[in-house]
Amino acid sequence: MTESNVSVDQQIRELEMQLYEQTLALNELRKQASLKEVANYDFETQAGGTSLLELFGDQDRLLVIHNMGQACRYCTLWGDGFNGLVDHLESAMSVVLVSKDDPATQRQFANSRGWRFRLASHGGGRYITEQSAQEGTSNMPGAVVYERKNDKIFRRGASVFGPGDLYSPMWNLLGLAGMTEADWMPQFRYWQQPEKLEDGGENVLG
Repeated sequence: MTESNVSVDQQIRELEMQLYEQTLALNELRKQASLKEVANYDFETQAGGTSLLELFGDQDRLLVIHNMGQACRYCTLWGDGFNGLVDHLESAMSVVLVSKDDPATQRQFANSRGWRFRLASHGGGRYITEQSAQEGTSNMPGAVVYERKNDKIFRRGASVFGPGDLYSPMWNLLGLAGMTEADWMPQFRYWQQPEKLEDGGENVLG
């Protein structure tokens, strides 16, 4: 191993430690974030209408995952990644995935991915325009956390999702391979069906 390679390896380790320490500092600051009271927005589900307050269930914190809908490959990547954490997350707070898609479309797509989230549709209306994860935008992928105090709802924190962000481990694993988000784009499925199937082609699922 050359001296230059040792130097790069050392820089990598130092940057990893800095990122770790910065993440700890970021989370400490988030504890001090100001709370902003918000409205009790309306949503639609397959079981009928519901409200933001009702989405809390028996928890005092609610994580709302903002998904752009079933037509977004990146949003699907984040949903696939979070799906395995649902049980862990729900031990700490209620969790719901929202999008502009109608409830039937949401459920059909969620089933196709094996998602276990509770789902609610904002229909592209008031909720997503006023509660976007990034101010001044609408229908951006991201997450917002709310707190309930009696019958009042407060927005605690929010963050936008994007290629290379903190919320998908895909980017860090690509980085280990010397790749960045510019080198790879998520797809809905990765197996390309051949024109002719040697097994007869029966019962191929889309």
